[in-house]
Amino acid sequence: MSFTDELASVGDPVWDAIVAHPMVERLGDGTLDEAPFRYWVCQDYVYLIEYARLFAYGAASAPTLDRMSTFAQLLDETLHTEMELHRGYAAEFDISEKELAETEPSPTTQAYTDFLIRTAATGSFGDLVAALLPCMWGYNVTGNRLAETGLPDDDRYAEWVETYSGEEFTELTNWCLELMDEVAAEATATDRERYRSLFRTSAKYEYLFWDAAWNQEEWPQC
Repeated sequence: MSFTDELASVGDPVWDAIVAHPMVERLGDGTLDEAPFRYWVCQDYVYLIEYARLFAYGAASAPTLDRMSTFAQLLDETLHTEMELHRGYAAEFDISEKELAETEPSPTTQAYTDFLIRTAATGSFGDLVAALLPCMWGYNVTGNRLAETGLPDDDRYAEWVETYSGEEFTELTNWCLELMDEVAAEATATDRERYRSLFRTSAKYEYLFWDAAWNQEEWPQC
């Protein structure tokens, strides 16, 4: 059994909860109101900025040249391709680039990205990979499960499902799964237990990110 097979027992209940969440269910069947999804689009843009920083840390801490090169490539693609695509996707919901740039991170977005960056800055390369994996794995599972029931009639929601169930994102997910297994094979039992804990925390933040969008979470006015 591979290490990611072991992690599946941690991640699967979270992926099940995400797919069963009313926001994701309605995204999948095309009945989701625009307001919570507009919120998700804006918060995901904020998340992508910190996601790019995570790749920068990965490039800096990678123990081999090949891994350094891959993380550097992912950093470049996130900054110059994925974020531009995200701005174009946001425009389909009449969200301007100015609105995206001025989005304040929600409490959940702030907590999640702080957790990721702190892990990358203070932990090992393996810690970073363990914290990164749920973002890719969770979205790929969600996209695949929604795709299995058929694409929603709303083309914008169908585009989301197609993106995260698509071949390109699946390949990226499989790369991260393989990387986690490689790193875990070189790690001590103590290291692997820490990886499980970081993975679990990150996976739960993935659920909370959806829930925050559904509730359009705001900071308390105090």
